[in-house]
Amino acid sequence: MPANHYYAAILSPCVGVCSLDAGGLCTGCRRTAAEIAAWSTMDDAARLRVMDALDARGADAGS
Repeated sequence: MPANHYYAAILSPCVGVCSLDAGGLCTGCRRTAAEIAAWSTMDDAARLRVMDALDARGADAGS
């Protein structure tokens, strides 16, 4: 692997507004409590799946 190669980190979608709504989703980032709790132990593939789900949840919340 070249010395200048790097991996982009998949950062937490947390925005610091941590409260679960009646549907069990965080009102800030739209993750479930289980997703929030597991985030630090998830591999990149799992984090990307959550991020994809958040896109869909965001669209659902706007309708």
